[in-house]
Amino acid sequence: MATFVGTIGLLITAGSASAQTYPSGPITLVVPFAAGSGTDGVARVVAQKLSDRLKQPVIVDNKPGASAQIAAVHVAGAKPDGYTLMMTTNTSHSANPSLFKALRYDPVKDFTPVTLVGELPFAVVVNPKLPVKTLKEFVDYAKANPGKLSYGTPNSTSLVATETIKRLAGINMLQVPYKSSPQAMTDLIGGQIDFYVVDFGSGMSMLKTDKVRTLAVTTAAPSRLLPNVPPVGQTVPGFDLTSWNGIFGPAGMPKPIVDRLNTEILAVLGDKEVQDKLATQGFQVSPSATPQEFAKYVVAQRDHWSMLIKQAGIQPE
Repeated sequence: MATFVGTIGLLITAGSASAQTYPSGPITLVVPFAAGSGTDGVARVVAQKLSDRLKQPVIVDNKPGASAQIAAVHVAGAKPDGYTLMMTTNTSHSANPSLFKALRYDPVKDFTPVTLVGELPFAVVVNPKLPVKTLKEFVDYAKANPGKLSYGTPNSTSLVATETIKRLAGINMLQVPYKSSPQAMTDLIGGQIDFYVVDFGSGMSMLKTDKVRTLAVTTAAPSRLLPNVPPVGQTVPGFDLTSWNGIFGPAGMPKPIVDRLNTEILAVLGDKEVQDKLATQGFQVSPSATPQEFAKYVVAQRDHWSMLIKQAGIQPE
């Protein structure tokens, strides 16, 4: 018994010591989507300011692919010392458990929640050559041309949003999977696809131009960044979908290090300059107060997205 107690004491002492010296080197912030995506844009703003506060480099490492699974598996298997973190979204931690039959990670058991960062609205856009100016006109056009239109899906939010619109509106379109949001937008502009639900972060520079036609936003209320664009729910009753963004580490991170990261990231998110930069990307900062609250949020969102995916009629792969 004395040996066991002594071992526990040594572990606590070692954990406290590592927290006091943390960080003593660069931190990698893994992003499961390509450079130029909405999550990538948020990650780079946060990483720069977090680096200033921690006095160590915070390096953004993009690991796109497999619906965020490549990055999630990488981070889940990393050493839980606070030097490998992940800024991710509902794709990896809310939607994937219901989209894939054999997920190679557990979004709850394999990660340490650090903090919720915020929410990112999405917009419904179409190729401007289509003879439609509103979402209702698009629905009518799609019904008149069943199976002839296509839509891009680079992430779970785009997939679930579009499948929900299809199901509720009673339309049939062809899905075209993408590895990144910028590529989907490029193909929409080029006419390779007709319809796309894009995040504000990667799409904002195009949403106010004539290169795409913006028909609706996915949130229940209009966005102040696109005040003249109506919510999808005005055309498709009952529709309301928003993507969230948060930071995790591998399971088993020492609590003192998690608390330090939580405190520093919350300070970054409270910076008006950071909030203003993220607002231009359409990102709404809404950090959680504690890692424990974020952990509860993650479980609740997993259950919520499970319901959304079932309602959309999406079968797991």
